[in-house]
Amino acid sequence: MNLRAYWRFLLVSWQFFPLVIAYARDRNRFLLFGRSRQVSSARRRKRAATLLDSLLTLGPTFIKLGQLLSTRPDVLPPEYIDEFSKLQDEVPPADWADAEEVIESELGPVDEQFADFDRTAISGASLGQVYLARVDGQQVAVKVRRPGVEELVEADLRVIRWLLPLVMRFVDDSRSFSLETLADEFGKTIRQEMNYEREGQMLQDIRANFDGNDAVQIPAIVESHSTERVLTMEYVEGTKITDTDRLDEYGIDRSELAERLQRTYMQMVVDDGVFHADPHPGNLAVQPDGTLVLYDFGMSGYVDQYVQDHIVDFYGAIARQDIDAILDALIEMGTLSPEADREVMGDVMELAIADARGQDIEQYRVQQIIQQVEDTIYEFPLRLPSNLALVLRVATVVEGVCVTLDPDFDFISVATDYLREEGYIQAGVREYLTDRGQELTDAAQASIRVPPKLESALDRIERENLHVQADIEDSDDHFDRLARRLIYGMWGAAGAVSTAILYAFEELAIAAVTGAATVVVLALLYWSFRGRRGIRAQPQFTRQRLRERESENAMGFGDVGANDSDTTEFDAHADTERARADSDDGGHSIPVSDGASDEETDPRS
Repeated sequence: MNLRAYWRFLLVSWQFFPLVIAYARDRNRFLLFGRSRQVSSARRRKRAATLLDSLLTLGPTFIKLGQLLSTRPDVLPPEYIDEFSKLQDEVPPADWADAEEVIESELGPVDEQFADFDRTAISGASLGQVYLARVDGQQVAVKVRRPGVEELVEADLRVIRWLLPLVMRFVDDSRSFSLETLADEFGKTIRQEMNYEREGQMLQDIRANFDGNDAVQIPAIVESHSTERVLTMEYVEGTKITDTDRLDEYGIDRSELAERLQRTYMQMVVDDGVFHADPHPGNLAVQPDGTLVLYDFGMSGYVDQYVQDHIVDFYGAIARQDIDAILDALIEMGTLSPEADREVMGDVMELAIADARGQDIEQYRVQQIIQQVEDTIYEFPLRLPSNLALVLRVATVVEGVCVTLDPDFDFISVATDYLREEGYIQAGVREYLTDRGQELTDAAQASIRVPPKLESALDRIERENLHVQADIEDSDDHFDRLARRLIYGMWGAAGAVSTAILYAFEELAIAAVTGAATVVVLALLYWSFRGRRGIRAQPQFTRQRLRERESENAMGFGDVGANDSDTTEFDAHADTERARADSDDGGHSIPVSDGASDEETDPRS
């Protein structure tokens, strides 16, 4: 195992070496020294595409790692999330002889255990492959773990642990915790996905929750032919859910199907607490009578009651556009720190909802909201609990499938109707009266608490015993920079006077030393002004910036092959325009950075 891990370490290092050099140059332009450089969205997208190719080359473990990273906007920038979302682990199946060895070691001779077995795999994935067979007259699908994948995964997990300290050098402290927890989470997740006994149990739990629902079908497990490495289940045929032409031939109402799909996942997440976490179109099918079929439960998860309650609160708050309630739900779920600036985060939520909604409150899509919030999660950055990350991914993917079926599909409206029908949120007059009653209660409590406090404050003012304490927040170190310049200036002036006096008294040697020291001090003073013109604010994040980023991503704005100077020149111009736009936007702006400090994101670098 160690020898294999060392060999994999060399392969992984070779694949990632060009990107490591690029990231190192972001911190120091000349690797060991030099100013940092700003990275444009186009360049990040190009790097993400390169990293995606490397993950595919390195095989199963790193493909799964990329899939997990695509659910973690608190770890990666949006450009990487977009690229990694394209990852599908469909790979050519292993040779039949290797797969047969796995089956026979788990079940016994293939011809004795199965009445018929098609030796050609119908699908291949990074961790397993599927064959058609027949047991007791029933057609079944046999999922076999890919031969030798256990040893490869364990070696790669060891390599990831070795590489983690190096990766931590390229991220700030606020994201280091997320990376460490992500490494632990990934090891647990991929081992669970390789355990077909767990997958079978998750499948049975979810299937039991839909017992009696003829509109949803989940394959049954054939327990006599299932083990930790082989999973045999009922073969259920269906048409891929995004094959809209075939669905139209069947005469299926696609709007109704989209709503049923959304309600199915709402039931799993909100009601049942156990959900299918990989709802991409390849795992969703439709039968000619409109029955929805779910496949592949290797990626599944649990949602505890506490998180379920706050997911309901989150949906309800979005429907009401109650910004404070949205922030409270995020804090309770552990996504947003209680110490976060609520005013800033409130502005972000307002921008996200305002950008996402249409003509009226119900005509906006949750995917647009989630994409905006994901951007914010990375930039602030926030922590995203693992199960909540899966829920976020499920909501995004399901909404995308629903919109493919019905371009006018309203995700929030369906979710709100579902929650009201199930009694999670109150509707109509009752909800209005409850809200107003709570407001009256709060007002009455405030009317009792405020007068004594006001009287106490007035008494202190009358006794001239009122003290006001003010803390000046200088997150960009403007005062430190100003103080350094003053000190450099005083030293420079004193050095110049001293050099002149010594030179006048013909103390040339000493004058040369003080003169040289003065030149160094003046050079430092000059350098402190060179990086920026005076003290100015960091570029701001506004509604205009949101649209600019969307258009950049859609149009590939900027030359991805541009050299550093070209990219820097474009970024400097864009930052200037954004700052000008912020001043025209009434001051409602949010500072943002790309994981670098204020010094590091200077456009002139």
